[in-house]
Amino acid sequence: MYEFERKTQGSLKFKKEAKQIMPGGVTANIKAFSPHPIAMKKGEGAHLTDIDNNIYIDYLLSYSALILGHGHPDVKAAIYNQIEEKGTWLYGSPHQLEIDFGKLLQNYYSSIEMLRYTNSGTEATLLALRLAKSYTGKQKIAKFEGHYHGGHKQVLFSISPSEDDWGNITHPNAVPDSKELKNSSFNSSIILPFNDLEACEYILEKNYHHIAAIIMEPVQEGFISANIEFMKGIRRITEKLGIVLIFDEVKTGFRVKMGGAQSYYNIELDLTALGKVIGGGFPVGVVGGKSDILMESAPQEKRNKPSDVLFHSGTYNGHPMILSAGIATIKVLENKINDIFNMTEYLKSNLKDIFNEKGIESKILGIGSMFNIALTNRDIMNFRDYQSSDFSLRKKIDLALLNEGVYNKPCNRYSLSIYHNYEVLNKTLYAYKKVLSTI
Repeated sequence: MYEFERKTQGSLKFKKEAKQIMPGGVTANIKAFSPHPIAMKKGEGAHLTDIDNNIYIDYLLSYSALILGHGHPDVKAAIYNQIEEKGTWLYGSPHQLEIDFGKLLQNYYSSIEMLRYTNSGTEATLLALRLAKSYTGKQKIAKFEGHYHGGHKQVLFSISPSEDDWGNITHPNAVPDSKELKNSSFNSSIILPFNDLEACEYILEKNYHHIAAIIMEPVQEGFISANIEFMKGIRRITEKLGIVLIFDEVKTGFRVKMGGAQSYYNIELDLTALGKVIGGGFPVGVVGGKSDILMESAPQEKRNKPSDVLFHSGTYNGHPMILSAGIATIKVLENKINDIFNMTEYLKSNLKDIFNEKGIESKILGIGSMFNIALTNRDIMNFRDYQSSDFSLRKKIDLALLNEGVYNKPCNRYSLSIYHNYEVLNKTLYAYKKVLSTI
């Protein structure tokens, strides 16, 4: 801890000043960690430089958004082209890139018959749920314990509940994850146990008259996979009961496969929410899916009551500069994504060997270009299994790795970019060997 604080005195000073401007000194709660977050000033490729001039290999990658790393030239060129050749960064009207980007997504996501643009993954999941409720006429939703879908109130339940509040393993409690919901009578969310098909079927059969949609992370937190039988079963049940099935692929889109986790599991969805990677690091979201559901939001040419159409709007929806960056990102990934997957497997395999050599029980979890390290000997199938991990030791390791120039928020998942090559990964492995020998 002393070495970390010694090397990041500028970040500590930054935090003290930032707390006078922003609550807690951060613009998003997730950016905070103790003893203090690190303030950055420069990014290049696979690296970040902080305000104390420490250089890090970046595995946070803006919570997985930067699959092309920092400052990729093709993304820069796309943005410059939009500004210089097209003369503006915002039309405020329909434009060709909305169609071009949409068609690119449809090439990889067969379930996307139509789509709408938003400005973030949170907005995308919010719109997906609104569409499902408008389409079905029902108001409740079902979500899974431990799954995160953004910062709107219907999904702010049972993301990280304490063990005292869990409830029965086959029928989890709906536990508020935000203070304003703590004493509220609002609760239209039913909580499901991930990877337990029998329990899910029982809960859904009992409540389907009220449930508009199930929303789920097909890979929980980006690293806990669903088994295929579970995923196929959830699709079967939702079709039988008339419940809209939504995959929140904000994390997994293009990171599990080009076609996301739905392609990996071969599941045909009703709605998909996308974000992060698809904007090349810029704020963007997409809701795509079945035409009859998306048409709930189509404006009517003839004047009618506003309540006859699901209202969805936003000045920055389909922002041309961001869609330009997104198209450039997808075109690079088409040729490079397997390289990223191969590098990820190399890092995972070698990390597992290092933990084994040091006699530390561990599970390396994840598909594609994301993974996480659970310090436990237990199989991890859901949120409760993951809580068996030794988070105290993991945090000590992660803080020590920061001192060695390996950047991640403590206990967070790892994400790789096209710049994470063998040289970068071997430096990471050397840092791990050093840290685990002295921790």
